[in-house]
Amino acid sequence: MNVNPLLLIQMIKNGYNPQQLVLNILQQQGQQNPIINNAANLAENGNAAALEQLARNLAKEKGLDFDQEFAKFRQSLL
Repeated sequence: MNVNPLLLIQMIKNGYNPQQLVLNILQQQGQQNPIINNAANLAENGNAAALEQLARNLAKEKGLDFDQEFAKFRQSLL
């Protein structure tokens, strides 16, 4: 399942709950990917610290700087 980020942004602007949107996407993707399933469970249980650590570890494995990438993501939402 590919997620169109522009569609997500439009849905959020139209009043959809962004947390629930992302959680639904994670749960659908998690059926095929255990890492995403873990992320969905962490998000559903409100374990933000563990979810952030998971994201930081994945970014590090891919040679990315989590803080820079997250800043770019946040900027794209404005």
